[in-house]
Amino acid sequence: MAQTTEHRSSLPTSRTPRFHRAWSVAAVTFVTIIGAAAFASLPGLLIEPLHEEFDWSRGTIGFAVSVNLALYGLTAPFAAALMDRFGIRRVVAVALSVIAVGSLLTVWMTAAWQLVLFWGILVGLGSGSMALAFAATVTNRWFTARRGLVTGILTAAGASGQLVFLPLLSWLVENHGWRPASVTVALSALAVVPFVWLLLRDHPADVGLAPYGGAYAEKPAPVTGAARRAVTVLLKAARTGPFWLLAGTFAICGASTNGLVKTHFVPAAHDHGMPVTAAAGLLAVIGVFDVVGTIASGWFTDRFEARRLLAVYYALRGVSLLFLPMLLAPSVHPPMLFFIVFYGLDWVATVPPTIALCREHYGEDSAIVFGWVLASHQIGAAVIAFAGGVARDVFGSYDPVWYASGALCAAAALMALVIRRRAA
Repeated sequence: MAQTTEHRSSLPTSRTPRFHRAWSVAAVTFVTIIGAAAFASLPGLLIEPLHEEFDWSRGTIGFAVSVNLALYGLTAPFAAALMDRFGIRRVVAVALSVIAVGSLLTVWMTAAWQLVLFWGILVGLGSGSMALAFAATVTNRWFTARRGLVTGILTAAGASGQLVFLPLLSWLVENHGWRPASVTVALSALAVVPFVWLLLRDHPADVGLAPYGGAYAEKPAPVTGAARRAVTVLLKAARTGPFWLLAGTFAICGASTNGLVKTHFVPAAHDHGMPVTAAAGLLAVIGVFDVVGTIASGWFTDRFEARRLLAVYYALRGVSLLFLPMLLAPSVHPPMLFFIVFYGLDWVATVPPTIALCREHYGEDSAIVFGWVLASHQIGAAVIAFAGGVARDVFGSYDPVWYASGALCAAAALMALVIRRRAA
């Protein structure tokens, strides 16, 4: 009888320990996303230094950034499939290493095609493998309770990383050149690899635990057909109107955030005499209000119709971008600070209602559908990252790009209103 009792006590249970291992995994994930955020902070700081040193056009540099953004988006729908097949630790460790190699190789580049290869392709593939799928996979496997809280925290890690790295990288570029900044990105990515390998685990069952707030379950076998399902879901969703409206609005979202402001705000402000460090500091402040706006948007999405929220968000963003050319000046003044706060609150506020609409229209396939909608976000960002550089070369100013993006946001607001509620 004693032997039977001892055997039963050694079995995994659903009892939640006082401090669950899931929170350690979430903490490692948070630090990993922050460490990898350095690569997202650097492109806007590289445009002017590379233009001055190599005499490459801003369109050429913008093309490399656009390749990076496009691959980030196109890799994202398959990232979860890779993690299901090979495990979170392996995929993330390899992704961070690829980011580090791509960033480090730029130090020795001498031709524009090398920028496209190293920064565009290598860093793009590495960062795409650590897109939202990383946070979503960790949350889904390790948490049954508090999933919303954990998702919000891990989503905020990207903005937190921007706060950490933007001021540092801008100071390095301004005082020591762009190469030390690229090396810093490489080292920051490599620095978190040991934490990932030693502290991250693919599944609670690996350490004999149940998910936080859930019942114990055996670790599932590696999934080999997930990539095929991602394509199948895309083909199915592509036959519906809401998918194209969501993809279209989210493409404009990417164009007016990552592609435009994150890539071209610093050089545009520098064109008006603002120091690079001051412009990068303003982008970092956007990251602060980005976190506040995202949490508030999630609260609003639970209480108001998602498509109307999207329409309001895009309309307000478009108005703010139309005013931006009049606010750029050699120094930071109160109207510019108002823009930074206003725009920051709206930066990724579109994500919760977009996910809600995907869930409403596509049910159990909604996560994969959102992965493809996210891909459209990055493609939109890629187009504007390239077009913005070309416009600066052709017109000698970024002003036409700000006005065009404002008009696109107005179109996105109308597209959001066209999305019909799904019949019960």
